Amino acid sequence: MYIIGELINGMYRNVREALAVRNAAVIKALARRQVDAGADALDINCGPLSKDPVQDMRWLVETIQSEVAVPLCLDNTKQAVIAEGLKACRGKAIINSTTADPEKLDAYLGLAQQYHASLIALTVDKNGVPQDTDRRLELAALILEHAGKAGFSMSDLYLDPVLMPINIAQNQLYGILHVIQDFALLATPAPKTVVGLSNVSQGSKNRSAINRTFLVMAQVLGLKAAILDPLDEELMRALVTGELVLNQAIYCDSYLDAYLKSKKQSA
Repeated sequence: MYIIGELINGMYRNVREALAVRNAAVIKALARRQVDAGADALDINCGPLSKDPVQDMRWLVETIQSEVAVPLCLDNTKQAVIAEGLKACRGKAIINSTTADPEKLDAYLGLAQQYHASLIALTVDKNGVPQDTDRRLELAALILEHAGKAGFSMSDLYLDPVLMPINIAQNQLYGILHVIQDFALLATPAPKTVVGLSNVSQGSKNRSAINRTFLVMAQVLGLKAAILDPLDEELMRALVTGELVLNQAIYCDSYLDAYLKSKKQSA
């Protein structure tokens, strides 16, 4: 599974304070720890309280790239902020994210093509988050239609079914799991799937247990990527063991250590 570390986000106090005074050491340490823990890419979000998100995004990209060489997932609701981050990125980036609203979708498809970036597309529209699987599939099909017309490569597209917190939308999660599997049937080659994992446990008490249980269940149904906390050791152990049971990795008694060693070598 492709792991996108979630911890460089201005919603966290330590990141917000580091951004305000340009404390590069804090950001570099967060980047290094996540990569060493197994992250393949890093999500970057300057947060809703940023007074200058354009410059904050550029500074984060440049600071992180001075420490690690993994792809960066640029996370913001404003296209200008994403564009500034893309200009500063050295390698292939991921845009997080667009919705299924045609005007926004087409704009972000164009931006992704301009900078040769991958794109995360949320199955939501101006009416909000769907309340049933059929609507999620309809929005996914719409996204794929627009991507196809734009000549956008399916290998660069991630569909996000949009996880809802289990404490307020428990009845939706079973359907979301199966939508992950259904997304792969909508096109050939199949689009990739991604979730913002921590959303499923938002506001709940046993967050780590909920996160890792959902993640393993989603692995079985073909989830390809997740934005998560790679410093949660139990979560990472569950993820790696899930890959082993699904025959996506070769067993050895030290498979957990072997997994992290391979990640560090590739980073």
